[in-house]
Amino acid sequence: MLKSGANKIIDEAVKSIEGADRAKIKNQCFKGLCPNLKVQYQLSEKAAREAKPVAGLHETGKFHKVSYHINPEKIWLTLSKGYQAFDSRISTFKDITNALSNPSVDMIGICGMGGIGKTMLVKEIARQVKGHKLFDEVVFVDVPQIPDIKKMQGQIADELGLFLCEESESGRARRLYARMKEEKKILVILDDIWARLDLETLGIPLGDEHKGCKVLLTSRSRGVLSREMDSEINFLVGILSQEESWSLFQKMVAEGDCIRNHDLQSLAVAIAKECAGLPIAIVTIAKALREENLFEWKNALLELKRPSWRNFSGVQAAACSTIELSFNFLTGEDLKSTLLLCSLMGYTYHASMLDLLKYGMGMGLFKDVNTMEEARDRACPLVHKLKACSLLLDSHISEMFAMHDIVRDVAISIASRDQHVFTMRNHVVPQEWLDKDTLKFCTAISLHKCDVNELPEELECPQLKFFYMYPKDPALKIPDKFFAGMIELRVLDLTKMHLLSLPSSLHLLVNLRTLCLDQSVLGDIAVIGELKQLEILSLSSSDIEHLPREIGRLSKLRLLDLTNCSKLKSIPPNVERLNIERSNASLDELKHLSRLTTLEIHIQGAKILPRGLFSKKLERYKILIGDEWDWHGKYETSRTLKLMLNTRTCLENGTIMQLKGIEDLYLGELQDVKNVLNELDAEGFLQLKHLHVQNSPYILCIVDSVEGVACDAFPLLESLFLHNLTNLEKICNGRLTAASFCNLGIIKVGNCNKLKSILSVSIARGLQQLQVIDVTECKSMEVILGTEEERISSNQEIELITPRGIQKCSLTAEAATNEITFSKLKSLSLSYLPSLTSFC
Repeated sequence: MLKSGANKIIDEAVKSIEGADRAKIKNQCFKGLCPNLKVQYQLSEKAAREAKPVAGLHETGKFHKVSYHINPEKIWLTLSKGYQAFDSRISTFKDITNALSNPSVDMIGICGMGGIGKTMLVKEIARQVKGHKLFDEVVFVDVPQIPDIKKMQGQIADELGLFLCEESESGRARRLYARMKEEKKILVILDDIWARLDLETLGIPLGDEHKGCKVLLTSRSRGVLSREMDSEINFLVGILSQEESWSLFQKMVAEGDCIRNHDLQSLAVAIAKECAGLPIAIVTIAKALREENLFEWKNALLELKRPSWRNFSGVQAAACSTIELSFNFLTGEDLKSTLLLCSLMGYTYHASMLDLLKYGMGMGLFKDVNTMEEARDRACPLVHKLKACSLLLDSHISEMFAMHDIVRDVAISIASRDQHVFTMRNHVVPQEWLDKDTLKFCTAISLHKCDVNELPEELECPQLKFFYMYPKDPALKIPDKFFAGMIELRVLDLTKMHLLSLPSSLHLLVNLRTLCLDQSVLGDIAVIGELKQLEILSLSSSDIEHLPREIGRLSKLRLLDLTNCSKLKSIPPNVERLNIERSNASLDELKHLSRLTTLEIHIQGAKILPRGLFSKKLERYKILIGDEWDWHGKYETSRTLKLMLNTRTCLENGTIMQLKGIEDLYLGELQDVKNVLNELDAEGFLQLKHLHVQNSPYILCIVDSVEGVACDAFPLLESLFLHNLTNLEKICNGRLTAASFCNLGIIKVGNCNKLKSILSVSIARGLQQLQVIDVTECKSMEVILGTEEERISSNQEIELITPRGIQKCSLTAEAATNEITFSKLKSLSLSYLPSLTSFC
């Protein structure tokens, strides 16, 4: 949106130009063939008088930034999904809003137990203060239990519509700091903090640094807020009243449609009461009872009244009971097994789909699957269904999911009781865990970051199928005979251990399907070759240098994860899915992987790429070439390629041509490439959804139609990011078909100093899905929508829908006919464009 000062200058300049045009027409003689000399003299005197005001307009109109950024509305900020304005929280809501309005208060805290509804409350506060113009911008950050500063900075940048190209935390913090100071009033919400968080490290200005910036915190601990974060005002969120609990319960059971029956309604009221005012308990049990019959409702009430959670009392017991009941209502053992398995995975909040695949395949969770791709297709719907039941949660990373800690505690308790699972987290392992009677029936053991003084010589667990250990002491010694009594073991995970040699008893694990030795110091692992049934081997972030020849015997191996194995120098041939990040392995060996259909690999440099490296059989891949790329992606796609090409090796070897169906493509430092489309994929990247091109001085255009023949270009492309292309002259040159760019929703261009326009008017006419236009720091940019070779009448106008509404915009003589409508446009940002004269 244009700044008010820029609008004023434009209006005055237009009046001056229109006045000059009228005078030019009026003061001619002989039908305009000769000038009127008398009038010309009068006009020269008038021009001298008006020169100074025009010069003033010119000086006043020098803006570093002629627009400010209107971010695309966040989904969470536009939809108040699941929120109800309860009477017991109205006063707290108002008090928090008033505190945010207080100029002397910078930081506010909200505390309450897990599942009480803090997150839902702060999101609704954000919606209202934004809607009432109390803040110009609102940023929401989900804080993990162990903060990852870089990822949190990425979340903030996404919320602000900012592209961070800096690699260091300090560099990213400076960019965020500067961006936030551009907002006159900004609210930053940090949700669910567990310990002190350094706001300066994140890049959040506060206090005297930015009087208009306020921070709203949520935590389960008042002490964290007051003592560690120095929050000035703290508010407590308590449980719901009985009336409020009943109201929420009704809403969750499909607006009360199934509880109109008198007998069912009385049961529903009683069940809602048993939830003890805790929203997470109410929501999970209500969703579980949807469309169930009277007998199921009666049984649910009976189960809730049983004192099954003897170690808890009050609200905590109610929450656990309702979550267990939701678990019982899951249809299908595969859903229940998936949830219980998620609770045993060694993570605090966010977990990866890949880890679930590793464990699930090992445990035989996914029946009748023949490939890793089929297993993934089976796992994703299970996770989706568990999210629909509120037993799993979304993560801000597409390849991950999350589990509320209360749900995890309940799931672990169920597994312990019903499946004889032993699990501990962050504790000293007691001696009684070695009780022989207990171990005789144990099916799973999970020890996460626990103090284990000494392991027994042999662990007799004849029914054990899952063993996970991440000890606090990585030097913990595993006796040679330790695994001798675990002949049914299917999944073994030894994380962050010093294993100079693997225990000899490992070869006795004839049923082992999954072996994970992630983040470990490894020596002789040749015994792995004896595990004939092994399907998944994960050595992620280990220091392995050479994979032993014996691994070649693993004829059933499907997945090999070598992510971040920086010392690795060889790859085995018999694998279906391969994950390699930052490895020095001989890449020629990839050619011999005849069964490979899924590949995730990070290669440090393009110079080491052999010809014909990638198989055309690849169905799913994430391939990163160059050391600057971030492994995690923003979009959930099946086929991602990121190339940092400081050499032509990749192009000469046809790396891109080999990989059909690329969906997400990142290109950087392209050497001698002038035309992205023609030189990299003559077919037009028909399946590409996201294109990022950066730091490539040789590129002159993205698309160039050869010899004037119209071509299909990027028909499925949803986002286009161009950054630091110093010699880019045109994005599109020549004729394109109507299908080209027809799905484009986001276009962002920065530091392209020879670019004079973004797209032609004719192409723009087909951009019906366009939502975001962001152009910054392009010194030669004159117009956003440029002209074409064909000429038309000069008095036409277009309708342009911008954040300010429908605007009339005059076209130049070369511009396209009729009208252009961007009906879905949400964000228009034009900044640091010194040559800009008009939008179109």
